[in-house]
Amino acid sequence: MSDKNEILAQHLRNFAALTDKDISDSQPFWKTRKMNKGDFFNMQQMVCNDLGLVIKGIFRIYYHDPNTEEDKNIYFFSENQFVVSFRSFISRNPCWYFIEAMEDSEIFFISYKDLDGLYETHPHWAKFGRLLAESFFTIAQSRTEEFIFFSHEERYTRLLEQHPHIVERIPAYHISSYLGITNPSLSRIRKRVESKNIK
Repeated sequence: MSDKNEILAQHLRNFAALTDKDISDSQPFWKTRKMNKGDFFNMQQMVCNDLGLVIKGIFRIYYHDPNTEEDKNIYFFSENQFVVSFRSFISRNPCWYFIEAMEDSEIFFISYKDLDGLYETHPHWAKFGRLLAESFFTIAQSRTEEFIFFSHEERYTRLLEQHPHIVERIPAYHISSYLGITNPSLSRIRKRVESKNIK
């Protein structure tokens, strides 16, 4: 097994306690894809057909408002996270968002058809599907709750917990969009957080 395939296998074991047989039976369905910065994993108004696992890189999921021409960042995916527009993936309806590589990236991916086939034939893969649904439900609800219950600074520190080096890897205006604040506000928050960490 190659190093990359072992990375995939280890992640699947950790995520859903899949057996070696579960993983080996799925191997023919997982493909690798190298993506350049600016490439799209999925496009707005298209059905999301693949579930990806990020091996290297950062992706953003964002909505492009055709009226204002403004992009609004919804979420980021980085190493060892699954990347997908989950509602589109399971409903087979067009996606409301773009998913874009923010730096040169590499992923494993599996199609909806192949993953659904594994659900039907392997009980542990069916459990994987349930855990995947729970994971993305938690992401969606947490994002909503952050805007209700947390300050801008708290949302920023939570982002750093999820993606520790994101500040060095993507432009600040993308983080501002994700947090729902202006660039000057982000700059002030970063200074406050950094000064706390120094103490």
